[in-house]
Amino acid sequence: MTHIIEEFYYGNIEPQEITTELRATVRNKLAVLSKTEEQLSEKLTDVESELFDTYLKQSGEFLCVSNADSFIAGFKLGAKFTYNTFVD
Repeated sequence: MTHIIEEFYYGNIEPQEITTELRATVRNKLAVLSKTEEQLSEKLTDVESELFDTYLKQSGEFLCVSNADSFIAGFKLGAKFTYNTFVD
């Protein structure tokens, strides 16, 4: 069951386009994050810049795995609510 949930999370299963009220907030936060990263990158030496790039890559990979895990946990919780609503 986890496999299909992961496939759904990574966009391999698209039942419909999903819009949320948070989309504008997410774009806003990303813009601030990008601008801050740009400003910080301009101030770093080459060695510091390499270290920062490694940090960004590792952070991105962590967030990807963490978000997938949270999505799967939330999906399972939703399934339990649905099961309890209709079976119990």
